[in-house]
Amino acid sequence: MPLGERAGDKSESRYCGVETEFSDDMPQLLTNHIYSAGFDFVVAQLMDPAYRPSLMQKESGEYGVLPFAGSDLVLSPSQWSSHVVGKISSWIDLDSDDEILRMDSETTLKQEIAWASHLSLQACLLPAPRGKSCANYARVVNEILQSLNNMLLWLRVPLVKTDDDATDVNSDHMIDSWEIWNSFRLLCEHHSRLSIALDVMSSLPSENSLGRWLGEPVRAAIVNTDSFLTNTRGYPCLSKRHQKLITGFFNHSIQVIISGKPVHNLQRGNADLASNQSNNNIDGVQRYPLRPYLDYIGYLYQRMDPIPEQERFELGYRDFLQSPLQPLMDNLEAQTYETFEKDTMKYIQYQRAICKALLDRVPDEDASAITTVLMVVGAGRGPLVRASLQAAEESGRKLKVYAVEKNPNAVVTLHSLVKLEGWESIVTIISCDMRYWDAPEKADILVSELLGSFGDNELSPECLDGAQRFLKPDGISIPSSYTSFIQPVTASKLYNDVKSHKDVIHFETAYVVKLHSVARLASPQPVFTFTHPNFSTDKSNNRYNKLRFEIPSDTGSAMVHGFAGYFDATLYKDVHLGIEPSTATPNMFSWFAIFFPLRTPVCIQPCTHLEVNFWRCCGPTKVWYEWGVTSPCASAIHNSNGRSYWVGL
Repeated sequence: MPLGERAGDKSESRYCGVETEFSDDMPQLLTNHIYSAGFDFVVAQLMDPAYRPSLMQKESGEYGVLPFAGSDLVLSPSQWSSHVVGKISSWIDLDSDDEILRMDSETTLKQEIAWASHLSLQACLLPAPRGKSCANYARVVNEILQSLNNMLLWLRVPLVKTDDDATDVNSDHMIDSWEIWNSFRLLCEHHSRLSIALDVMSSLPSENSLGRWLGEPVRAAIVNTDSFLTNTRGYPCLSKRHQKLITGFFNHSIQVIISGKPVHNLQRGNADLASNQSNNNIDGVQRYPLRPYLDYIGYLYQRMDPIPEQERFELGYRDFLQSPLQPLMDNLEAQTYETFEKDTMKYIQYQRAICKALLDRVPDEDASAITTVLMVVGAGRGPLVRASLQAAEESGRKLKVYAVEKNPNAVVTLHSLVKLEGWESIVTIISCDMRYWDAPEKADILVSELLGSFGDNELSPECLDGAQRFLKPDGISIPSSYTSFIQPVTASKLYNDVKSHKDVIHFETAYVVKLHSVARLASPQPVFTFTHPNFSTDKSNNRYNKLRFEIPSDTGSAMVHGFAGYFDATLYKDVHLGIEPSTATPNMFSWFAIFFPLRTPVCIQPCTHLEVNFWRCCGPTKVWYEWGVTSPCASAIHNSNGRSYWVGL
């Protein structure tokens, strides 16, 4: 049964498994560990561990029956697929110097995977590589992956990294299990069906080192019983760091698997000390020694806060690549408008900014005599018009509004709104592209919401430069400036999703994405800044910047799959709006991050830096970005001349 109920959580992390010993009675194994003890699935050996193909051929000839753990008929198809994860024999060593062992290992691995596939298991647990030199193991696994349709392979990887100050950096004894995983997945060409099952030890690496794994395809965390401490009542518990790690796993749909023999000797006499346990659970403590460990994992899950309503809305967008909007080339649909209009925090910030601008623009003594001319350029269906009029009411200032919108469909809604609200004497609707409109008078305040996930990626600079001609010399632009930011990320899922298209174009496209299963390897840095109104003599919106990122030394090696992009905008004075993580506006969902992928991921070694170059290029009919890494190794310049991705003027 699931670990508990958590509002909004339908992920696989609700289910907890247990690693078992070999049994040739699979129905009894499921009865003991699932139907009686309360686990959701077992990680069970499929083959008798004493089996060796070379010995069987000598004893039984070529046609002996393989010693699997029972027929496929002993469980129903749904039981096999829902309650059993296959565990590949741990003795296999495909990189052994012993040729017989190596050949036996390859034969057994293929036989067990074939049997698991026949049973329609959802996953199989592969034994951990015995070192970084695992080329033959990876070759055989990669060969198997080519023919797998649905089943995942979980590679067991111990969660180990020695501290830099504990061992000589140049020593051959430095251990970083991420290096082993990285070597294996590179040999397997980043295959999307190759995942990780992390072996959680009693000692954990640094926070930065642990953070790397959140961007990797981790599906399970195997927690050994000897990683548990003992609380004052004699029951198993985990350290604060382990608790934080497990909670992080829950938030990333990573399942927990209990492994090992019980190390807490709970007597029936103190079983009643367990908090919130029923009589059945007390019996369970006595009959099933691993039940207290399951109960504790369930306790960690149940004490998590419910998923906030906004995050529940965004669940379906997590790590889902979307093409950015082309607001100049395309007219938005009603559903898109409606989604953005529900973002109340955004319009609260705009209203605050407009209110402050009105108060600065018109002194109190002139409030009844002066009418401020405000132009909303890109008015859509009217949310900024409403925010402007509410700001005028709040500040006690008189307002005349021009609502400029190029989408004729949105203009229909605008007219209905103005009539419904009785704004006809205040609001004038202009159905025209702001770049070509000939305004009858100059504006005191110019308001727009043309920002994209990267700030300027929806052509706000070009639009506002064109509209600036009808702003008074001392006029105010809201927003007054905006800056884009990037940071390097490990994003295995996003990389594989782009790679699945099997072309260059998709690797040279920037995507809007709700980032979730990513590891942020360094703090974001500013890239391009635009200020409005722009009175400089050089009106070029071309930009170039070279950025250098230092990865924290205790992180260890890491893989950079691309760059996450954000923006931060100053609407007016101290009123800001943005999604840059350190200053992000809370409870706002109009913008997800933008992702710039790398065709070839870059591996960063400890104590080295990452250097990346970004260009914003402008042509007569389009604007595009180019990007490329120059250190620690050079990549290709992505999207040269806007050949794959651009924003049309």
